[in-house]
Amino acid sequence: MNASKGRDDLTTIDHLKKKLAKFVKDRDWAQYHSPKNLSMSIAIEAAELMEVFQWANIEESHKILKNKKKLEDIKDELADIAMFVMEFCNMFDIDLSSAVLKKLKKNAKKYPTQLVKGKTHKYTYYK
Repeated sequence: MNASKGRDDLTTIDHLKKKLAKFVKDRDWAQYHSPKNLSMSIAIEAAELMEVFQWANIEESHKILKNKKKLEDIKDELADIAMFVMEFCNMFDIDLSSAVLKKLKKNAKKYPTQLVKGKTHKYTYYK
């Protein structure tokens, strides 16, 4: 399988960002991609993903993933979110891989395993 068919273990973020950049350029959409518009688009698409699960309890939310139609809707929303995130990075020269790795380091310090493992509350509330 090649990267153009898509598979996480074969397709790089750079490859996706380049394909997206060409898609946007071909349609002359960059003129509309301000930080405000892109950040709003990320939030809007995230809300559309949340809508799929709205009113479902935890058990029902897992069952939704077994519905083929709903799963396709979920994949579409996740793709929309990812594309707007990558387009934000393209427009403002942000290296997404570096940003994610840097944030993981910050989170590891902020949420040490020994204080947060298996807990849903913010550990600082109970220090």
